[in-house]
Amino acid sequence: MKHEWRKKEKGLYFPKTTPVKIEIPSFKFLTISGQGNPNDPVYSQSIAVLYSLANAIKMSSHNGFAPEDYFEHIMYPLECVWDNSDEHQLTFKVMIRQPKFVTPELVAAALERTKTKKPHELLDEIELIDLKEGKCVQMMHLGSYDEKAQSFKTIKAYCEENDLEIDSKRYREIYLTDARNESPENHKTVLRFHLIEK
Repeated sequence: MKHEWRKKEKGLYFPKTTPVKIEIPSFKFLTISGQGNPNDPVYSQSIAVLYSLANAIKMSSHNGFAPEDYFEHIMYPLECVWDNSDEHQLTFKVMIRQPKFVTPELVAAALERTKTKKPHELLDEIELIDLKEGKCVQMMHLGSYDEKAQSFKTIKAYCEENDLEIDSKRYREIYLTDARNESPENHKTVLRFHLIEK
């Protein structure tokens, strides 16, 4: 049976439109880092190569190099951690969560295949990492990315009311809709901030 994160992991990916505190366990991610904003070519190129490698892993069972514990799965959504700690340069880390069976050896095999079919210099920048976010606060933002400021204010107010402190210079976006195929008013984006331990 195919693992469908939309049904089995709703608590992680489908919060309400009001903030909620949540504990995020450790997961595996394919990730690539860069500098720039969403309109910069390097950002879209990073996403493209990330998807190409993630798809190669997903299709490994059809191409003869899947591990024994492989299972069919729906690809996890694209995520991005935006960081404006450097006031002169916005940085990003785009990522796609991976199933438990994904190992460095499997990534290497998928990378070799991807370089043959869809070569790109950024492929060598992709890393497989284990990441535990821990205590966070998150909410669903509905609508255009340009209107996130109101959701940020809602999260900030929630944290102040509940004596929580967030890392305000860095936050995560999880894109549940494809911006290329959906109009801005239909976008669904999870906004997640890491909580600082007091």
